[in-house]
Amino acid sequence: MRCCVRGSGALSPALLRQVLSNASCWGAVPGRRVLWFSPRHLGTVGEPHPTPLPSQARVVICGGGIVGTSVAYHLAKLGWTEIVLLEQGRLGAGTTRLCAGIVSVAKPISIESKMADYSNALYERLEEETGVKTGYVKTGSLCLAQNQDRFLSLKRLASRLKVIGISCNVIKPKEVAKLHPLVNIHDLAGALHLPGDAVVSPPDVNHALAVAAASHGVQIHERTAVNHVLVEKGRVTGVETDRGSIECEYFINCAGQWAYELGQASEVKVSVPLHGCEHFYLLTKPLQQPLPANTPVVMDMDGRIYVRAWQGGILSGGFEKNPKPIFTEGRNQLEIQNMQEDWDHFEPMLSALLRRMPALESCEIHQLVNCPESFTPDMRCLMGETPSVSGYFVLAGMNSSGLSFAGGAGKYLAEWMTYGYPSGNVWPLEIKRFGNLQSSRTFLRHRVMEVMPLLYELKVPRWDFQTGRQLRTSPLYDRLDTQGARWMEKHGFERAKYFVPAGKDLLSLDQSKTFYKPDWFDIVGSEVKCCKEAVCVIDMSSFTKFELSSTGDQALELLQHLCANDLDVPVGHIVHTGMLNERGGYENDCSVVRISKNSFFIISPTDQQVHCWAWIKKHMPNDPHLHLEDVSWKYTALNLIGPRAMDVLSELSYVSMTPEHFPSLFCKEMSVGYANGIRVMSMTHTGEPGFMLYVPIEYALHVYNEVMSVGQKYGIRNAGYYALRSLRIEKFFAFWGQDLDTFTTPLECGREFRVKFDKDTNFIGREALLQQRQEGVSRRFIMLVLEDHDTELDLWPWWGEPVYRNGELVGVTTSSAYSYTLERHVCLGFVSPPSQPGAPGIITPDFINRGDYEVDIAGQRYPAKAKLYPFSSLFTQQRRRKDDMELSNFQGK
Repeated sequence: MRCCVRGSGALSPALLRQVLSNASCWGAVPGRRVLWFSPRHLGTVGEPHPTPLPSQARVVICGGGIVGTSVAYHLAKLGWTEIVLLEQGRLGAGTTRLCAGIVSVAKPISIESKMADYSNALYERLEEETGVKTGYVKTGSLCLAQNQDRFLSLKRLASRLKVIGISCNVIKPKEVAKLHPLVNIHDLAGALHLPGDAVVSPPDVNHALAVAAASHGVQIHERTAVNHVLVEKGRVTGVETDRGSIECEYFINCAGQWAYELGQASEVKVSVPLHGCEHFYLLTKPLQQPLPANTPVVMDMDGRIYVRAWQGGILSGGFEKNPKPIFTEGRNQLEIQNMQEDWDHFEPMLSALLRRMPALESCEIHQLVNCPESFTPDMRCLMGETPSVSGYFVLAGMNSSGLSFAGGAGKYLAEWMTYGYPSGNVWPLEIKRFGNLQSSRTFLRHRVMEVMPLLYELKVPRWDFQTGRQLRTSPLYDRLDTQGARWMEKHGFERAKYFVPAGKDLLSLDQSKTFYKPDWFDIVGSEVKCCKEAVCVIDMSSFTKFELSSTGDQALELLQHLCANDLDVPVGHIVHTGMLNERGGYENDCSVVRISKNSFFIISPTDQQVHCWAWIKKHMPNDPHLHLEDVSWKYTALNLIGPRAMDVLSELSYVSMTPEHFPSLFCKEMSVGYANGIRVMSMTHTGEPGFMLYVPIEYALHVYNEVMSVGQKYGIRNAGYYALRSLRIEKFFAFWGQDLDTFTTPLECGREFRVKFDKDTNFIGREALLQQRQEGVSRRFIMLVLEDHDTELDLWPWWGEPVYRNGELVGVTTSSAYSYTLERHVCLGFVSPPSQPGAPGIITPDFINRGDYEVDIAGQRYPAKAKLYPFSSLFTQQRRRKDDMELSNFQGK
């Protein structure tokens, strides 16, 4: 292998010819098959008379890779019939044939680890179920850390994996050497050992899934390309292929590299935001002392490489800093077959491999494989029903983890189609988290060039993507930017995190990355202080905003059916409510304003824009007198927080803004400065006094300037979302997507007061909530205030930390922030009592109040005080203690 790093050409011409002459991959290994065909419905390549396509089916799956066959397998297992799987080329001949064969649970979010864990178990039992050898070997894996920050991230991962029951161990470098004989440990800080991880032969697993699916009646047709999906009245009605049409109720896009193009080919275009990149890995010939097949997989993320045993030698690839995106215009598998080696491009990863395993210096190269992989804008796969076409499902964009995810993802999607939603919370993966704005080819190309290196990049809390920015901005963006705003992105929208005062080192703040106390701590603290003592302005224009109106009572009737709270309130009143599913879980958490008798203004979280729209439209009757409009772009939202907010608005509107004249949760259209038609609402989303101003965008700059000008005498300043987060968490406010999800009910998070069981209309989820109220809840949303935690020196909690009660694991945090009022960290999260045989335990206030709680931060436990309500009394005690100390200090002088 020494020859491989010689000179800028990477390989000498003689050695290059040698490598090329040995070109092969999974399928070219003696005795290993690339493709297999089911004895029943599987057409053979080159077959003169392929099996005719059926004229109709219940569901058509496009894509014969491991994702498509997994979906077919799991649907059949759940009792579905009339399933047709179509593959444009040969079964499993795309990315599945070329992928590295590693199944690992080392994933950044819990739902992905759960999917990988299920996939592992599935692949292990497939051989017994089907009689097809899958090449399954339980090897375990080693995630290496070259520095303390990486080691901390692995410790945090270990804590999270233990919560979901996955075995793992944080180990020292010497233990790494015992587990893997080739690893150079001299620069390691430690490692995470995952003993359950495995390797398989991806084509064999794909074949086994296809055989099992076919045995349950699934029809599999090769050499059949889907030209486009037929849609009528917003619903799938069939597919048109190059061999004829098939009528169907459901269509599943599992087309991998070509999922984007396939989405665009529908009669109603479907957005599938993914893009392909070239991905390289190296194969060697057997080592002098052949490496055993059960040698642990090595993931050296700081070196950007992974290594596994392969036929006595090694397979090693990685995620380089300068990836090569590829366009896949058209859906032709020859694009995969014709992808070329690039030794110059692979050289940095080869050098990293030789640093990590110097003994490989003398080994002989077999081949450099170029395997295309598809990546999404946020490094998470795409799953679920599309918002624009009913019955059109997607499972694609696996971000180089298709093998690890395929089993679990196929199971979840099959459950989704069968029961209406899967057994796990897949919101982080749901395709509705994206809108059409993420479908630009240029955006996707630039973003995936950042995403692919980020797979192995160390990601500290609050990191942000750098590409595809300034896509959606408030009219105030330039003004706020010149005033020191530091930005983050949410659903493509730029939002201010905090504002750097003049004279601060902006560059050092932007580059500050840590799991400990961040450099913006004091800046956010001063913004929080201003919110509590004076007045701050936060631009919250990114919030989702809909208007629902009708000529009669149709709008009210729809909202009464969708919302748990009572919307039949006087004009001008604001109602906080959830839109629930049949299980009583939150599909949307929103504020609804009754603008007029038959018109409502709906405010939802930023990333709920597509999901909430789809949910409302799904339940809207086809009534020309009922109209829903997305007005997110029409209004700039300014949040005036603080006790002096009423003084600022009073001066600008010449109207008294005291609670007597402007009660809480009330909305009034007013003039602010010279601008008319400003919707002023007495709420702040933080629990602090103040007002939300919804300003037509043409007036935004004028209103902002007037507010800042008049507010000077009251100490006004800009603030960002970090301050908002601190304020809402210390007030025990739950946010959708962080604390609330489709499995969380109002009864579990202390919001029963927002559920009106006795209103005239029967709302969605009512029966489930009544049953839960009768039986009792098995988990509860609580607040935890850390004690004996040094903010300066100790690791900070961010989210996802395990929660222990009396030494027993009972839950996990969902969000956290430093409370500048309490001068301690506050975590929010859910806890459950240990399950009893045959039934889940019922949680009681005594369970919460009488336990000794601890929060696990990267393996170290910190005591915490648990509460079911905000620490308002604690605020008072804190202030009283300060006053007493100041008095005693004064008396002692």
